[in-house]
Amino acid sequence: MKNHESNVVGPDVMLIALAASIPNAAVLGGFLNLSSSQIKDTNNWIDSIRASSPTRTRSSSSSSDNQDKINSWMLYHPSALNMFDQIAYNMKGKKIVTFLDYDGTLSPIVADPDKAFMTKKMRATLKDIARHFPTAIVTGRCRDKVYSFVKLAQLYYAGSHGMDIKGPTKSRTPNKGNDKALLCQPASKFLPMIEEVYKILLEKTKSVPGAKVENNKFCLSVHFRCVDEKCWAALAEQVRLVLNEYPKLKLTQGRKVLEIRPTIKWDKGKALEFLLESLGQYSVLIINISYIICIMHLFQLTITFVIGYDNSNDVFPIYIGDDRTDEDAFKVLRNRGQGIGILVSRVPKDTEASYTLKDPAEVEQFLRRLVQWKRSSTQ
Repeated sequence: MKNHESNVVGPDVMLIALAASIPNAAVLGGFLNLSSSQIKDTNNWIDSIRASSPTRTRSSSSSSDNQDKINSWMLYHPSALNMFDQIAYNMKGKKIVTFLDYDGTLSPIVADPDKAFMTKKMRATLKDIARHFPTAIVTGRCRDKVYSFVKLAQLYYAGSHGMDIKGPTKSRTPNKGNDKALLCQPASKFLPMIEEVYKILLEKTKSVPGAKVENNKFCLSVHFRCVDEKCWAALAEQVRLVLNEYPKLKLTQGRKVLEIRPTIKWDKGKALEFLLESLGQYSVLIINISYIICIMHLFQLTITFVIGYDNSNDVFPIYIGDDRTDEDAFKVLRNRGQGIGILVSRVPKDTEASYTLKDPAEVEQFLRRLVQWKRSSTQ
């Protein structure tokens, strides 16, 4: 077997320390013997990371201009809370399906990803949502990890950006012996490769203070929320160098996280489409054939008709997420002309979502109003 570890070239502890004082990727490239195209790619990555993960406070002199930009952006992406009555009008008489990201949507973004807990209020509201509507958590996290946070067996869980999907179970521990609930794992063949890269990245990033590598089973996350901004270029290039040995894996970016995923054509948008097809209405017609008796056994013939949501015109999907990876799902809904996408963000961003919410607290308010609307409409 090829020893990938020995073929990976990366900066040692001294180079990482030096990079901390040299934020310019072009200078860093000289030490790493990078080509001009690689240096340009790294510069683009760092610019993109800074744009989506602002760490510097804005001066008061520009606060008025910033507010003008926010107001202009909100004209095209209004608050889902302020526009709830209009949304409710469009939902009337339709089958609602809710899709929710986890980090930054149901829970706040925190420095330690292992402590991204929902509030008790959010969990209670989510439980109510699941009582009234088919509900799925669609996240880049490992499915088992997200379930340990949410602990609601009646939900669908789509982990690893939808590459690991499991349906509701009666058990409170659906990960133990409940394979019948497993719906989709399109990237199973990549598991050994993901595990191999995970071990390499653990070793290669240990010299970068604050860096954390998370194994999400079918994808990996390199968190840099706690990394000094001057080290971002060194960390990003370290990850890129490792992935040069694995052309079947790709590197994408989230909110202060680098995501490593298989190159298959699968994302949160594909997961949404798959779930809409799976979350169909089921009608069961049981025909008892009482005249057929064989060896003292009564046979029962069961015919099941399955109607998927994906081709239904009376379905209203609601997808709420805060990350760049959620844009794939927003785009699917916009192209279908069905349902709505809601971006969770306080700052203007390019998005395919129709509406916005500022933070998880507003997400909880919106979901609670959705439950109240459902209850009042059925009375």
